[in-house]
Amino acid sequence: MGQIAWKALCLSLFDYKTEKYVIAKNKKVGILYRTVQLSIMAYIVGWVFVVKKGYQDTDTSLQSSVITKVKGVAFTNTSELGERLWDVADYVIPPQGESVFFVMTNLIVTPNQRQSTCPESPGIPDALCYHDSDCPEGKAVIAGNGVKTGRCLKTGGNRSGTCEIFAWCPVEKKGRPRKLLLANAENFTIYIKNSIRFPRFKFSKTNVLDTDDNSYLKNCRYGPEHLYCPIFSLGSLVRWAGSDFQEMASEGGVIGIQIEWDCNLDKDASKCNPHYHFSRLDNRFAAKSISSGYNFRFAKYYRDSSDVDFRTLIKAYGIRFDVMVNGKAGKFNIIPTIINIGSGLALMGAGAFFCDLVLLYLLRKSNFYRGKKYEEVSIHGGVVVAAWKQSPPGYEGPSVVPSVKIGVHS
Repeated sequence: MGQIAWKALCLSLFDYKTEKYVIAKNKKVGILYRTVQLSIMAYIVGWVFVVKKGYQDTDTSLQSSVITKVKGVAFTNTSELGERLWDVADYVIPPQGESVFFVMTNLIVTPNQRQSTCPESPGIPDALCYHDSDCPEGKAVIAGNGVKTGRCLKTGGNRSGTCEIFAWCPVEKKGRPRKLLLANAENFTIYIKNSIRFPRFKFSKTNVLDTDDNSYLKNCRYGPEHLYCPIFSLGSLVRWAGSDFQEMASEGGVIGIQIEWDCNLDKDASKCNPHYHFSRLDNRFAAKSISSGYNFRFAKYYRDSSDVDFRTLIKAYGIRFDVMVNGKAGKFNIIPTIINIGSGLALMGAGAFFCDLVLLYLLRKSNFYRGKKYEEVSIHGGVVVAAWKQSPPGYEGPSVVPSVKIGVHS
């Protein structure tokens, strides 16, 4: 029996199957078939060609350059610095105007630091001591400001004290500033110039409005009335990112400015314009976050008349801006058009396949439809013989037609 089965399997490899079309007079299946066809047609036309523009060749390898400039001045009067005027050279870091830049809005100043010995800050756990042995000489203070000298300094008869260190003294004061120093920073303006190029189509554009009015950039501000003005108010950027300026300027933070280009090059170049999105990137909105805000330290160094170096240490709080650019461009091309049309036509065959499943397996008279759709034709001694399956009960015709001769070949 096994040999017979294997022989039948091997012989079936040489069978040829050809299509046979059967018209099924069934309104329910016919409605289903047209519904599936219309759905596929709506998908191809509406989604593939209208929404996704499947007739276009696309370029996502965007080449971009960002130049930024900040303008604005602020006046302060503090005990550490006295009266001072702040301009862009003081509060913008780095000054070159890159795609990532920082605007200082608050700071802690530690003036006249010199390299000498002094007590470490008591707020650092590794600096607490009871005896000189707790301060081994030459060991750096973990998360501190210098190296230990071997002495434990106590004041006021306290049992505990802090280790003496060799560092830039006096050490920086701990704690955040209570008052916002550069409160006027809300009115500063940021000019963001973005130049982009799609190399596949050799298309270039900038986000600056193409106009002959020389005073346009001096007077415009980005907003609902000037969507293509590249000048932004610092306070408006913070509000659009969903934050309060006074809070963010005091503790610092990070704002992302996303410039998105979606260009249809089948239309005029003036229709290719940028779209801006603003969001806060640091984890300020996380519950009970201890790492929110943004700050860093830098120093300005000097040398006195005795050839001794000293410095002014600044812990800067402020807003860091990350300008991110992405986009794509599309233009008509016959190759993707033909590919998508061919894919759509192939997908149309899914309707016939689905309706065949309904006819052959889901209807009560599925055996009848199966007998009409499939038949076997064999050749014996030059005689072509066609065999049909038995018809289902209720069918008005021959109950069994085992074989019929339909042709003779010499």
